Amino acid sequence: MKIAIIPARGGSKRIPGKNIRNFCGKPLIAYSIEAAKKCGLFDRIIVSTDDEEIRNVANSFGAETPFDRPSTLADDHATTVPVIRHAVSWVQDNIGPVEQVCCIYATAPFIQVSALREAHNLLMNKSVTGYVFSATTFPFPIQRAFKVSQDGFVEMFEPANYNTRSQDLEEAYQDAGQFYWGSAEAYRSDKIFFSHDSIAHVLPRHMVQDIDTPEDWKRAELMYEALRKNGDIN
Repeated sequence: MKIAIIPARGGSKRIPGKNIRNFCGKPLIAYSIEAAKKCGLFDRIIVSTDDEEIRNVANSFGAETPFDRPSTLADDHATTVPVIRHAVSWVQDNIGPVEQVCCIYATAPFIQVSALREAHNLLMNKSVTGYVFSATTFPFPIQRAFKVSQDGFVEMFEPANYNTRSQDLEEAYQDAGQFYWGSAEAYRSDKIFFSHDSIAHVLPRHMVQDIDTPEDWKRAELMYEALRKNGDIN
């Protein structure tokens, strides 16, 4: 069985009700559920939540919510892999064997069906024992980044690169925060996402936006509307 698991806890502090807040015409989580349905790869699409309102919205868009996420996995310190491991274990114990799992974040309105399919092909054809996850490039060389002290002065993290040309520095990548394909065994054995066992499926930067703050939300809506107007998004 192939399953999609969408973790969506209640209690977001910086953007209250974030997972089900209206984003360009529908609840934010709906984009993830609809992409999972449209890609045609999943036998089950399951939302792991501790929140009744999220459960109702998820069900209305065609996802299942067959269990309550334990409170120990629903606080501010809960990380992704234990949440997915719990969901996989529940499905295996109550529904049937699970072979492949895709964690899809509820806050990924830019997620594309084509990316889910391409990443799944990588998982199947590259003998991946870790994960295939969405990533994108940093817009500026991280080797020339600097920090700001409490009194406002700056200091480079790597001063030796002060005079190095940007094109001579190695490109760096970051998690795009959309999806993480893996085997059930990878999740149940607590493999980390970023390791030599994993492959990054690289997305263009204009198709990626974290949504952690009100400023992020506004930027994401503007980006989404522009992409939709141009026909670049589902």
